[in-house]
Amino acid sequence: MKCLRTSLSVLVLTLLSTLSFAQTDAMSTMKPSVQSDAQKSFDEMKTLEGAWDGHVTTVPARPEIEGKAVHATLRVTSMGHAMIHEMRGADRPDDPITMIYVDGDRLLLTHYCDAGNRPRMTGKASPDGKNVEFAFLDLSGGTQYGHMDHAVFTVIDADHHVEDWTYMEPGDKPVHAHMELTRSK
Repeated sequence: MKCLRTSLSVLVLTLLSTLSFAQTDAMSTMKPSVQSDAQKSFDEMKTLEGAWDGHVTTVPARPEIEGKAVHATLRVTSMGHAMIHEMRGADRPDDPITMIYVDGDRLLLTHYCDAGNRPRMTGKASPDGKNVEFAFLDLSGGTQYGHMDHAVFTVIDADHHVEDWTYMEPGDKPVHAHMELTRSK
């Protein structure tokens, strides 16, 4: 009787382990779920990780920043779930910080502005996948000094990209900043 119980136990364990391996094998051959447009756009943004240098041009011209050198750093953080964008202009004591992340089915950008507010924008990739455009969603903090309203990141190649930012001055007067950036690291 003891021999029969031992044999049955071994048989049951063998069957269970066979089923477990079969299930694991079946799961590993399953196709991954379809990636959302927001995740695809975020993955495109992640290719910009690194340090970048360039110059800024503005429309209308703003003499205080026109033609000045700019340095941008983009870094993927939070185990790949967020990207931090820091931009420093010449003669600036510090820099605004921008966070880019996927929230459900949306790509979001939160800009921690030196104007003392935090505009959020929703992003979407162009059909050709070469740029990601962010449109104003909402804002925390005041608009006394204006706020960032729009941003476009355009990938040229692995070592070049363009950033276009639109700032709304008080009275809803747009100032467009254009930066052609080259990878420095």
